[in-house]
Amino acid sequence: MKLIIGNKNYSSWSLRGWLACKQSGLAFEEIKVNVLGEDWEQTKRELGDVQPSSGKVPILWDGDVVIWDSLAILEHLADRVGRERFWPKDDAARGMARSMVAEMHSSYLALRRGLPMNVRKQFHGVQLNEEVQGDIVRILGLWAEARARYGQGGPFLFGTFGAADIFYAPLVSRFLTYQVPVPGFAQAYMQAMWEHDWMQQWIAASEEEEWVIAQYEDPQTLA
Repeated sequence: MKLIIGNKNYSSWSLRGWLACKQSGLAFEEIKVNVLGEDWEQTKRELGDVQPSSGKVPILWDGDVVIWDSLAILEHLADRVGRERFWPKDDAARGMARSMVAEMHSSYLALRRGLPMNVRKQFHGVQLNEEVQGDIVRILGLWAEARARYGQGGPFLFGTFGAADIFYAPLVSRFLTYQVPVPGFAQAYMQAMWEHDWMQQWIAASEEEEWVIAQYEDPQTLA
Protein backbone atom coordinates (compact mmCIF):
# COMPACT_ATOMS: atom_id res chain seq x y z
CA MET A 1 0.00 0.00 0.00
CA LYS A 2 0.98 3.62 -0.59
CA LEU A 3 -0.44 6.52 1.41
CA ILE A 4 -0.07 10.02 -0.03
CA ILE A 5 -0.28 12.67 2.66
CA GLY A 6 0.31 16.39 3.00
CA ASN A 7 2.67 18.07 5.42
CA LYS A 8 2.32 16.82 8.97
CA ASN A 9 2.21 20.18 10.71
CA TYR A 10 -0.96 21.45 9.04
CA SER A 11 -2.78 18.57 7.30
CA SER A 12 -5.46 17.28 9.67
CA TRP A 13 -7.06 14.92 7.16
CA SER A 14 -3.65 13.42 6.40
CA LEU A 15 -3.24 12.66 10.11
CA ARG A 16 -6.54 10.76 10.08
CA GLY A 17 -5.58 8.67 7.05
CA TRP A 18 -2.13 7.97 8.49
CA LEU A 19 -3.48 6.91 11.88
CA ALA A 20 -6.00 4.64 10.14
CA CYS A 21 -3.16 2.93 8.28
CA LYS A 22 -1.17 2.53 11.50
CA GLN A 23 -4.21 1.09 13.27
CA SER A 24 -4.73 -1.45 10.49
CA GLY A 25 -1.36 -3.05 11.21
CA LEU A 26 -0.70 -3.37 7.48
CA ALA A 27 2.59 -2.26 5.95
CA PHE A 28 2.40 0.90 3.87
CA GLU A 29 4.71 3.31 2.13
CA GLU A 30 4.28 6.94 3.12
CA ILE A 31 4.55 9.53 0.34
CA LYS A 32 4.58 13.05 1.75
CA VAL A 33 3.94 16.00 -0.57
CA ASN A 34 3.50 19.73 -0.21
CA VAL A 35 0.03 20.15 -1.70
CA LEU A 36 0.69 23.89 -2.13
CA GLY A 37 3.99 23.36 -3.94
CA GLU A 38 5.25 22.22 -7.31
CA ASP A 39 6.25 18.79 -5.96
CA TRP A 40 2.56 17.84 -5.58
CA GLU A 41 1.89 18.62 -9.23
CA GLN A 42 4.97 16.61 -10.17
CA THR A 43 3.85 13.68 -8.02
CA LYS A 44 0.43 13.67 -9.66
CA ARG A 45 2.06 13.60 -13.09
CA GLU A 46 4.33 10.73 -12.07
CA LEU A 47 1.49 8.67 -10.62
CA GLY A 48 -0.92 9.42 -13.42
CA ASP A 49 -4.58 9.76 -12.48
CA VAL A 50 -4.28 9.68 -8.69
CA GLN A 51 -8.00 10.07 -8.25
CA PRO A 52 -11.12 11.23 -10.09
CA SER A 53 -11.41 14.16 -7.68
CA SER A 54 -9.63 17.43 -6.95
CA GLY A 55 -6.20 16.21 -5.93
CA LYS A 56 -6.67 16.46 -2.17
CA VAL A 57 -4.92 14.27 0.39
CA PRO A 58 -4.85 11.70 1.88
CA ILE A 59 -4.97 9.14 -0.91
CA LEU A 60 -4.47 5.41 -0.37
CA TRP A 61 -3.30 3.09 -3.12
CA ASP A 62 -3.93 -0.58 -2.33
CA GLY A 63 -3.16 -2.57 -5.45
CA ASP A 64 -5.69 -1.49 -8.05
CA VAL A 65 -7.87 0.19 -5.43
CA VAL A 66 -7.55 3.97 -4.98
CA ILE A 67 -9.32 5.70 -2.06
CA TRP A 68 -9.13 9.48 -1.64
CA ASP A 69 -11.16 10.24 1.46
CA SER A 70 -10.03 9.66 5.06
CA LEU A 71 -13.26 7.97 6.19
CA ALA A 72 -13.32 5.80 3.06
CA ILE A 73 -9.69 4.87 3.76
CA LEU A 74 -10.56 3.83 7.30
CA GLU A 75 -13.53 1.76 6.15
CA HIS A 76 -11.48 0.09 3.41
CA LEU A 77 -8.85 -0.89 5.94
CA ALA A 78 -11.50 -2.11 8.37
CA ASP A 79 -12.85 -4.38 5.64
CA ARG A 80 -9.38 -5.78 5.10
CA VAL A 81 -8.32 -6.45 8.69
CA GLY A 82 -11.59 -6.77 10.57
CA ARG A 83 -13.96 -4.06 11.73
CA GLU A 84 -13.37 -4.81 15.40
CA ARG A 85 -9.88 -3.29 15.07
CA PHE A 86 -11.51 0.10 14.47
CA TRP A 87 -15.00 -0.04 15.96
CA PRO A 88 -16.39 -1.06 19.38
CA LYS A 89 -17.86 -4.55 19.57
CA ASP A 90 -20.92 -3.42 21.54
CA ASP A 91 -23.76 -2.40 19.21
CA ALA A 92 -24.72 0.74 21.14
CA ALA A 93 -21.12 1.88 21.49
CA ARG A 94 -20.42 1.19 17.83
CA GLY A 95 -23.49 3.18 16.81
CA MET A 96 -22.33 6.17 18.81
CA ALA A 97 -18.76 5.88 17.55
CA ARG A 98 -19.94 5.82 13.94
CA SER A 99 -22.17 8.81 14.52
CA MET A 100 -19.34 10.77 16.14
CA VAL A 101 -16.98 9.96 13.28
CA ALA A 102 -19.58 10.95 10.69
CA GLU A 103 -20.26 14.21 12.53
CA MET A 104 -16.56 15.00 12.67
CA HIS A 105 -16.28 14.23 8.99
CA SER A 106 -19.05 16.63 7.99
CA SER A 107 -19.28 19.30 10.71
CA TYR A 108 -17.42 21.89 12.82
CA LEU A 109 -16.63 24.19 9.90
CA ALA A 110 -16.28 27.24 12.16
CA LEU A 111 -13.70 25.50 14.33
CA ARG A 112 -11.77 24.22 11.33
CA ARG A 113 -11.57 27.68 9.80
CA GLY A 114 -10.95 29.54 13.04
CA LEU A 115 -8.45 27.13 14.60
CA PRO A 116 -6.49 25.43 11.80
CA MET A 117 -4.10 22.67 12.81
CA ASN A 118 -0.56 23.76 13.60
CA VAL A 119 1.16 21.00 15.56
CA ARG A 120 4.36 22.95 16.22
CA LYS A 121 2.80 26.05 17.77
CA GLN A 122 1.00 27.17 20.91
CA PHE A 123 -0.95 30.42 20.81
CA HIS A 124 -2.18 32.23 23.90
CA GLY A 125 -5.13 34.56 24.25
CA VAL A 126 -6.81 33.72 20.94
CA GLN A 127 -10.38 35.04 20.91
CA LEU A 128 -12.97 32.39 20.07
CA ASN A 129 -16.13 33.58 18.33
CA GLU A 130 -19.56 32.19 19.19
CA GLU A 131 -19.59 29.70 16.33
CA VAL A 132 -16.23 28.22 17.34
CA GLN A 133 -17.30 28.09 20.98
CA GLY A 134 -20.46 26.28 19.94
CA ASP A 135 -18.44 23.65 18.09
CA ILE A 136 -16.18 23.20 21.13
CA VAL A 137 -19.14 22.76 23.48
CA ARG A 138 -20.65 20.15 21.15
CA ILE A 139 -17.38 18.21 20.87
CA LEU A 140 -16.75 18.21 24.61
CA GLY A 141 -20.30 16.99 25.18
CA LEU A 142 -19.74 14.06 22.82
CA TRP A 143 -16.42 13.23 24.44
CA ALA A 144 -18.01 13.31 27.88
CA GLU A 145 -20.84 10.99 26.86
CA ALA A 146 -18.54 8.50 25.13
CA ARG A 147 -16.15 8.40 28.08
CA ALA A 148 -18.94 8.09 30.66
CA ARG A 149 -20.90 5.40 28.85
CA TYR A 150 -18.24 3.36 27.07
CA GLY A 151 -14.78 4.45 28.21
CA GLN A 152 -14.21 2.09 31.12
CA GLY A 153 -11.79 -0.15 29.22
CA GLY A 154 -9.04 2.43 28.74
CA PRO A 155 -8.18 6.14 28.40
CA PHE A 156 -9.66 6.68 24.94
CA LEU A 157 -13.15 7.74 23.88
CA PHE A 158 -14.50 4.19 23.80
CA GLY A 159 -11.89 2.68 26.08
CA THR A 160 -9.44 1.29 23.54
CA PHE A 161 -7.98 3.31 20.67
CA GLY A 162 -10.18 3.23 17.58
CA ALA A 163 -11.89 5.10 14.77
CA ALA A 164 -13.34 7.86 16.95
CA ASP A 165 -9.91 8.69 18.36
CA ILE A 166 -8.43 8.69 14.87
CA PHE A 167 -10.98 11.23 13.70
CA TYR A 168 -10.80 13.49 16.74
CA ALA A 169 -6.99 13.41 16.97
CA PRO A 170 -6.55 16.67 15.01
CA LEU A 171 -9.00 18.39 17.37
CA VAL A 172 -6.84 17.35 20.30
CA SER A 173 -3.94 19.04 18.51
CA ARG A 174 -6.01 22.16 17.85
CA PHE A 175 -7.21 22.42 21.45
CA LEU A 176 -3.59 22.26 22.63
CA THR A 177 -2.31 24.70 20.02
CA TYR A 178 -4.88 27.37 20.89
CA GLN A 179 -4.94 26.61 24.62
CA VAL A 180 -8.68 25.88 24.61
CA PRO A 181 -9.86 25.49 28.23
CA VAL A 182 -11.38 22.04 28.80
CA PRO A 183 -12.61 20.14 31.87
CA GLY A 184 -10.49 17.56 33.66
CA PHE A 185 -11.85 14.48 31.89
CA ALA A 186 -11.00 16.06 28.52
CA GLN A 187 -7.53 17.00 29.71
CA ALA A 188 -6.91 13.37 30.66
CA TYR A 189 -8.17 12.15 27.29
CA MET A 190 -6.09 14.70 25.39
CA GLN A 191 -2.98 13.71 27.35
CA ALA A 192 -3.55 10.04 26.51
CA MET A 193 -3.93 10.93 22.84
CA TRP A 194 -0.92 13.25 22.75
CA GLU A 195 1.30 10.65 24.44
CA HIS A 196 0.20 7.83 22.13
CA ASP A 197 3.26 6.47 20.34
CA TRP A 198 1.84 7.15 16.86
CA MET A 199 0.96 10.73 17.76
CA GLN A 200 4.48 11.23 19.11
CA GLN A 201 5.88 9.93 15.81
CA TRP A 202 3.68 12.38 13.88
CA ILE A 203 4.61 15.29 16.15
CA ALA A 204 8.34 14.57 15.84
CA ALA A 205 8.07 14.42 12.05
CA SER A 206 6.09 17.70 11.94
CA GLU A 207 8.85 19.46 13.86
CA GLU A 208 11.39 18.43 11.23
CA GLU A 209 9.42 19.86 8.32
CA GLU A 210 10.60 23.04 6.64
CA TRP A 211 7.28 23.95 5.02
CA VAL A 212 5.58 27.04 6.43
CA ILE A 213 2.10 28.36 5.63
CA ALA A 214 2.35 31.97 6.78
CA GLN A 215 -1.36 32.57 7.35
CA TYR A 216 -1.47 29.73 9.90
CA GLU A 217 1.52 31.04 11.83
CA ASP A 218 -0.13 34.25 13.06
CA PRO A 219 -3.45 33.87 14.92
CA GLN A 220 -4.31 37.48 14.06
CA THR A 221 -4.79 36.42 10.43
CA LEU A 222 -7.39 33.82 11.40
CA ALA A 223 -10.08 36.22 12.58
